[in-house]
Amino acid sequence: MSTTDTTLPQVAHDGTDQEARPVFLVERKVLGVAVSTWPKLLAPIAVGFLALAFWEFMVWYRAIPHFVLPGPWLIAQTLVADWGTLSGSLWVTLWITARALFWAVLAGVALAVLFTQSKWMELSLFPYAVILQVTPVVSIAPLIIIWVGDINTSLLICAWIVAFFPILSNTIMGLNSADHNLRNLFEMYGATRWQTLWHLRLPAALPYFLSGLKISGGLALIGAVVAEVVAGSGGMASGLAYRILESGYQLRIPRMFAALVTACVVTVMSPGDLGAAIAKLVKMYGRGRGSAGLRGTTKAAPR
Repeated sequence: MSTTDTTLPQVAHDGTDQEARPVFLVERKVLGVAVSTWPKLLAPIAVGFLALAFWEFMVWYRAIPHFVLPGPWLIAQTLVADWGTLSGSLWVTLWITARALFWAVLAGVALAVLFTQSKWMELSLFPYAVILQVTPVVSIAPLIIIWVGDINTSLLICAWIVAFFPILSNTIMGLNSADHNLRNLFEMYGATRWQTLWHLRLPAALPYFLSGLKISGGLALIGAVVAEVVAGSGGMASGLAYRILESGYQLRIPRMFAALVTACVVTVMSPGDLGAAIAKLVKMYGRGRGSAGLRGTTKAAPR
């Protein structure tokens, strides 16, 4: 009596990573964008278009004067016509924002490292950083302008105050988030405090620091605009906030809206640009850490 062989044929395995790599579903793309992403893009665009269309219709239907409420089309025309003036003011505001963010990063990271190395310093100074953060910058901006005297330096300080605290608090949280088991391991092997900081705590704090940097990027711009409103600086070195005030005093409401739209667009885009830079930085950092780990493995293998 014959039996049927039901065993499956053996497939030769080469043992490569290509064979072990999992198979992922490749999503179809339209114009270079995944299909599932299009609803997220089209939904807010459609709502915004309908809102602008309704706004334009109501201005036309009710015959609202342009010095009371201009329509979106008139605002767009004014933005194009006055772009020479608005772009110069925009660069002034962005330059103040960039410098404030730079000094906020330096001071925030330095104080965060100091606080994590000395608990008494953190207990003594951190409450004052919280007080500085919760104090409205509008209330102290006139005092800063009077005490400092220079308008540009005053605007820089006001923007720095707003952008400083997120970097400080997030970096402290990141430095304290290092795995305590790894800290015990570093201590067991006789690592110094600065070696532990450089090789363990700073790498652990990087995602937290980058998150605070992304928040501070938008806050620095808001702080610069608020300080410009309080300062009321004029002349060639005036920012977007001054253009908004100037247009309001002259009843040039379309130009006022154009400057407001420019400030809003830049405020929305600055965290996105920082997010893209952050993603590249994290990718480069991870690649460098991976290659360093491979080098360490290669050196340790013969032993």
